[in-house]
Amino acid sequence: MRRVLGKIAGYFSNRTVAGVDKTGNKYFTRNEEIDGIMKEKRWVVFKGEQDPTSIPVEWICWLNGQRKRAPTTEEQIELDARREQVRQNVALLKKEEEERNAKEGSRVRRVVNPENVGGPDLKSFIRQLQVPSEGNEVEESPGTKNDLRSSQDSTTKNAKDELESSEPTGSGASYRPGTWQPPF
Repeated sequence: MRRVLGKIAGYFSNRTVAGVDKTGNKYFTRNEEIDGIMKEKRWVVFKGEQDPTSIPVEWICWLNGQRKRAPTTEEQIELDARREQVRQNVALLKKEEEERNAKEGSRVRRVVNPENVGGPDLKSFIRQLQVPSEGNEVEESPGTKNDLRSSQDSTTKNAKDELESSEPTGSGASYRPGTWQPPF
């Protein structure tokens, strides 16, 4: 019981004010002995509602022990001015981008026909994935084998042109688990 009352009294009597941020939150520190080791405890007392998102980054770093010294008033003013400058730069860039998009939009009008929209050739991709398994034969269209062979021929030509890689290559049709060995 004495230990608990000592800790409660220590919270009020043995604390040092480390600083105050622009929203009025107060930051405190005190040294206490835990298991024979002196440790510094740091905490915040919120002004008004307890909103952890109202704590500035520099104070979060101090509370978590990432900073040895608490942020000074001059440092806080400098960081606030820097943050404001960044906000102004972002607003300026957004405005310039909107103006550029407005100019480009008035010069060029693109008519997009949903039927003519280009995209990946999914049919050839699906054909490459269809591998017959035992008991299940995959029906192929007449040009499928020729298309697959020509694509494999072009990939082997490209592979010969490139430098040798330690990564496995192939279309997947010849892959057997556990057979690839890295080069020495």
